[in-house]
Amino acid sequence: MKNQGDAPPKVDEQEVGSPPPVVPTRPPVADVENQTPSQARTAGTGFGVAGILRRWKREDLLRKGSLALRGLALVFSLLAFIIMASNKHGYGKNFDEYEEYRYVLAIAILATLYTGAQAFRHAHELSTGTEMFQRRTSALADFIGDQIMAYLLISLSSSAIPLTNNMRNYQDNLFTDAAASAISMAFLAFVALAILALISGHKLSTQSYI
Repeated sequence: MKNQGDAPPKVDEQEVGSPPPVVPTRPPVADVENQTPSQARTAGTGFGVAGILRRWKREDLLRKGSLALRGLALVFSLLAFIIMASNKHGYGKNFDEYEEYRYVLAIAILATLYTGAQAFRHAHELSTGTEMFQRRTSALADFIGDQIMAYLLISLSSSAIPLTNNMRNYQDNLFTDAAASAISMAFLAFVALAILALISGHKLSTQSYI
């Protein structure tokens, strides 16, 4: 017989059916880097969203400005090429008789091809929203290419201007006027590419990958 004074056996509370201990989990972190602008506005994370939006607007403005400058550089380079290639007015008044003017034509062709390819790529990226190459690779290619073409265009002007001024001292005619016009177009293309080199350098130095 059981004694009434005997204590009942102890039962483990976990064995009765109590819920298992809750392990704290880390709250989900919003993927800020891969958010689109619309997702960033509604994410509600509050972590630098306003700064990211401002950066996106600034980058969009730089892309549009770069495209406009590349279009201008293309037009000026093409005009320099056309004017110099058609500058033939008889013996002693043909551009291909002078080394400096042949150099003007060669650099104008290179500048036209370069600015045309770059304008096409930037227009495609701006219209489709997709990048043809990695962002840092594109910025580095723009920076190097813009600097090289700007240097070639300014060297073109510095080599052809003395010859043109010297010829104008003896004869000022359609040939010298056309040569001066081609050099002027090349110089304007240089100005556009020099500004583009500054913009490309800014993009390269402030690359954020966001």
